[in-house]
Amino acid sequence: MKKTHTASCHCGRVRLEADFDLDDGSFKCNCTSCTKTRAWLASVQPADFRLISGEDDLTRYESTRTFQYFCRVCGVRLFGHAKDETADGAFRAVNLGSLDDVDPVRLAGMPVQYFDGRNDDWGSTPSEVRHL
Repeated sequence: MKKTHTASCHCGRVRLEADFDLDDGSFKCNCTSCTKTRAWLASVQPADFRLISGEDDLTRYESTRTFQYFCRVCGVRLFGHAKDETADGAFRAVNLGSLDDVDPVRLAGMPVQYFDGRNDDWGSTPSEVRHL
């Protein structure tokens, strides 16, 4: 069932709300950016995403396919979105590690889909995912 979740960065300057169902699953990518930041993400429709505070404290990193947003003060990666939302489908990707209101046991039970972003083969699962 869709629920409103809150998320924030470590220092608390950036806060957001997002409506999504944890049972819809999550995803991890093996591209170098996601691997190095240990990104674990959930897709959220743009209409279900609200930046509550800290817009001036966000900084953006532009990768090949996405924009990723970090708190410029504490460095926590909170969310991202595709550059070409027409081609990839409009969505926001919320970093599950930034959620404030989810029991870790609940997170551990979430389904995870893996993407081979390192080889730009988004329709395939990488051969190794245990490190993600």
